[in-house]
Amino acid sequence: MSIYDTLNDKQRMGVETTEGPVLLLAGAGSGKTRVLTHRIAYLLEEEGVSPWNILAITFTNKAAKEMRDRVDRLVGYGSEQIWVATFHATCVRILRRYADRLGYDNNFTIYDTDDQKSVMKDICKKLNIDTKMFKERAILGAISSAKDELISPMQYAMDAFGDFQKRKISEAYTEYQNTLKKNNAMDFDDLIVKTVELFKSCPEVLAQYQNRFRYIMVDEYQDTNTAQFELVRLLAEQYRNLCVVGDDDQSIYKFRGANIRNILDFEDTYPEATVIKLEQNYRSMGNILAAANAVISNNRGRKGKKLWTAESEGSRLHLRQFDTAQEEAAFIAEDIRSKNREGEASYGDCAVLYRTNAQARLLEERMVVLGIPYTVVGGQNFYGRKEIKDVLAYLKTIDNGRDDVAVKRIINIPKRGIGSTSIAKVQAYADAQEMSFYDALCRTEEIPGLGKAAAKIAPFVTLIQGFRSKVDYYGLEGLLKDLIQMTEYEEYLKENEEEPEDRIENVQELVNKVITYEAEHDQPTLGEFLEEVALVAEIDNVKDDVNRVLLMTLHSAKGLEFPHVYLAGMEDGVFPSYMNITSDNREDLEEERRLAYVGITRAMKDLTLTCAKSRMIHGQTQYNMMSRFVKEIPDELLDRSKPKPRFSEEEVISAYSHTFAQRPVYDYRPKAVPKPKETATAVKPFVSQGIGDLNKIVGISKGIGGAKSGLEYGVGDRVSHIKFGEGTVLSVQEDPRDYKVTVVFDKAGQKVMYASFAKLRKI
Repeated sequence: MSIYDTLNDKQRMGVETTEGPVLLLAGAGSGKTRVLTHRIAYLLEEEGVSPWNILAITFTNKAAKEMRDRVDRLVGYGSEQIWVATFHATCVRILRRYADRLGYDNNFTIYDTDDQKSVMKDICKKLNIDTKMFKERAILGAISSAKDELISPMQYAMDAFGDFQKRKISEAYTEYQNTLKKNNAMDFDDLIVKTVELFKSCPEVLAQYQNRFRYIMVDEYQDTNTAQFELVRLLAEQYRNLCVVGDDDQSIYKFRGANIRNILDFEDTYPEATVIKLEQNYRSMGNILAAANAVISNNRGRKGKKLWTAESEGSRLHLRQFDTAQEEAAFIAEDIRSKNREGEASYGDCAVLYRTNAQARLLEERMVVLGIPYTVVGGQNFYGRKEIKDVLAYLKTIDNGRDDVAVKRIINIPKRGIGSTSIAKVQAYADAQEMSFYDALCRTEEIPGLGKAAAKIAPFVTLIQGFRSKVDYYGLEGLLKDLIQMTEYEEYLKENEEEPEDRIENVQELVNKVITYEAEHDQPTLGEFLEEVALVAEIDNVKDDVNRVLLMTLHSAKGLEFPHVYLAGMEDGVFPSYMNITSDNREDLEEERRLAYVGITRAMKDLTLTCAKSRMIHGQTQYNMMSRFVKEIPDELLDRSKPKPRFSEEEVISAYSHTFAQRPVYDYRPKAVPKPKETATAVKPFVSQGIGDLNKIVGISKGIGGAKSGLEYGVGDRVSHIKFGEGTVLSVQEDPRDYKVTVVFDKAGQKVMYASFAKLRKI
């Protein structure tokens, strides 16, 4: 049996159509990598093409390695002569031989992001550019966008005529390129741009590579920018045996410079092109694909294809709407835990996808409370992110100042010019006097050799002391907002960090957390808030393993697949974002819809869409309609039933009544047992919302464990263990014969134990 007999008709056509331009429109889950690798094997085995004459270009090192491994397994001997590499790796290889033709040494340096920032900082000083008006990062972003479009410094200067802002960027662009040239350096954008420049200025070099790469394949073609398009066009110009593989419906990287017109206009560039649509999906059940097709069909700027599968329709998509984002997160976590308990899915089978990083916070907290192992893909957990740790370090310093690590973290954030030598002198004094680092900062006049640095330290101490004086009458929300404003922290992020918008959004999500915390506590304190946050952040200590729920943005999920997928935050204003809803450019909303299509098609077996009627964004509660993308899914594909509670209403009422009947044992219980009618009224909201954790319902007063004999402690209480010492109760779960209690001990870490054996004592 031939290896090609395993391909479907369209896949085989893609493999065997080797001459001339070919556009493979590969839908999600249609086996495009399989087609590419088999196409390479076919060229070698059936067409007698030399491996020397084949070039395969991918976007990521991971994709290049995967393709290389699969080609090696298929082809075997001689496969090492095939170029399988990313765009950047391909260009570096060419420039290492011919960069001298452009006035560089062939051993040029490649500048990373930090190198670029350093160069631009010096340029702004040299050109007297006001970095409050023109942020260094924004200038570098404008330069990168220009390079994506092959706009030279000279062309940029011509286009900037009469525009003050562009003229300043033009000056910086020209000086930036001159500096790189002087330093014999290129940035990552230059690798593509300079290779195109080399080919256009040295036709003999271009001819050499055209003769070598007679068969060219490009993966993820919908993500190419103008510079990459021109590079490929030049290389394929002589033989025109160019096969590009992509899906216009999955073009979601416009913000990185991707130009969807490259794939949409392929037939204009190559009128003789053969177009082959790979529409059979091998990933998802029928109803999931029907929903994806219905949503994406609303886009006008697309080639048009319809995914189908030989598999069954499967279950309908589950649509769940909640009153608040907190309820949404609680449902998702509980649903995942239920699936795991019932053997329907392992944790590793589940992924939760969302539009923005800030949405992860509530989800993370619920995962921790329920003891569900998880990983945040593409970043740290919410409380481990730099910007959150910075702000929390300020709050810790305000709270007591004894955390030397926290004080040292923020003493120069934003920059105050307090050098490492001065910090070392303060620490030496603190050690000698057996005091905290912060207390030593308050006594700088006594520290020998500190000199002028004392004048730089004093404003920092004054700032912290000022915040301390405001804690009692400002409240936590007011304190945090004042802190962010007084330190100009958001401005600091804009000037010093990559992707400042996301970081600022995360800081605002911390404000949301504080507002929620204050609403849920009668007498909220800064110390207790920091303690609660520290408990959630304990997830940092969980060891790595594969059986984890994955939390990630929709952009991070591209190329992945999971048996069970949850799409969270499906509301207008969140997804699609308010900015894209109100944009005058139709393409902006269409890219958001493509992102929804990507999210839907990540699901293999089961897809759940969730949304909230209200959600706190930027410190304010917003009320949003259900996402228009959900409304574009035919109603017959949706299961709109409410989540089923794990216990019946009768069981809940009985447990509730029985629990409060034990009131003489604990002084914090109500003084009167609720009457049956009152009890039913009290628990009705919990039953109607489908909350399945019985101990949450019966332990309303203080996290009481359940309807058996009761526990003297509940969630949030401090307890003592004979072996592990003191700790805080994280969760209490009812088992048929006992209570399973999760405690985070101060020294021993997180432990899960049964109440009857643990003999925990409330303190």
